[in-house]
Amino acid sequence: MEILMLGDGEIRALLTMEETVKAVEEAFKEKNLGRVQSPLKSYLFYEKYDGDHRFMPAYLEKLNIAGVKMVNTHPENRRRHRLPTVAGIIVLASPETGAILAILEATWITLAKTAAASAVATKYLARKDADSLGLVGAGLQAVAHLEALNHVMKPSKVKVWSRTRRTAERFVGKMAEEYSGVKLVVAETVRDAVEGCDVVATLTPSRRPTVMGEWVKPGTHINAVGADAPGKQELDPSILKKAKIVVDDLEHSSHSGEINVPLSQGLISKEDVYGEIGEIALGRKLGRTSPSEITVFASTGVAIQDIATAEAVYRKALKRGFGLKIDLTGPTLELI
Repeated sequence: MEILMLGDGEIRALLTMEETVKAVEEAFKEKNLGRVQSPLKSYLFYEKYDGDHRFMPAYLEKLNIAGVKMVNTHPENRRRHRLPTVAGIIVLASPETGAILAILEATWITLAKTAAASAVATKYLARKDADSLGLVGAGLQAVAHLEALNHVMKPSKVKVWSRTRRTAERFVGKMAEEYSGVKLVVAETVRDAVEGCDVVATLTPSRRPTVMGEWVKPGTHINAVGADAPGKQELDPSILKKAKIVVDDLEHSSHSGEINVPLSQGLISKEDVYGEIGEIALGRKLGRTSPSEITVFASTGVAIQDIATAEAVYRKALKRGFGLKIDLTGPTLELI
């Protein structure tokens, strides 16, 4: 029984952002059609090292695929150890036999599917004339977001903030080569990155609000991405109180997404959540309904996104002969 092994370089060569956006949108639709299983993430927290591992299983009936992702988040890794802040693996399995089909390195899939979810939300929730983008955070997730959001909007100006100015400058320098028609600007403060922007993406591991309500103009769409574990939040709760809140998955978001802290504090209730992005993608609920409303996509990240994306990579790898096949099985035990 052979298992296909796919490394980061192979996955980047195989997976396009356009394919990722499509896979993620379809996964959201399947979720709201009741054809997936996606249990809550489970965590191992390492307070001593300011990090964690999370374990994310999912099953998508339409794709006939199951899998689990094991991924870490260690925000200080790059500074302390010169290692990625996020890394992991995805294991794909056959629902029919239970056989392990593939093991994929998860870094690019994690980055791409997260940015793709923001692209899907922006497609349905941002104003059609949106052309300015604010990025709160300038790491790899910002790189992925700029690529993904370019599939659903055409920003003429992008403002980017990082807690380290050098990181923001490096981002602008690198992205300027690829996006020559876009004015890229280093924002001195979070406020500078947010004010005046039609679309904002918050991409930090913050545990306290960093984006204040008075900075957000009417008509803004916010992709709140950084809150992916209990206790994390990036937005001033006053933003949520006046916004149309859309989530990827209500159960997951209530537990670990942008709404988890305001919910636990009683500042908002689940009834304040307008709906899930899959409902909007299916046409069961409307997306943006006025040019002036503020919309927030609370994106905690769910395993159906990862497994759907990994399945697309797996299929392409088989067709194109990518990867290394290994056999981990021992001697077969015959039934007596």
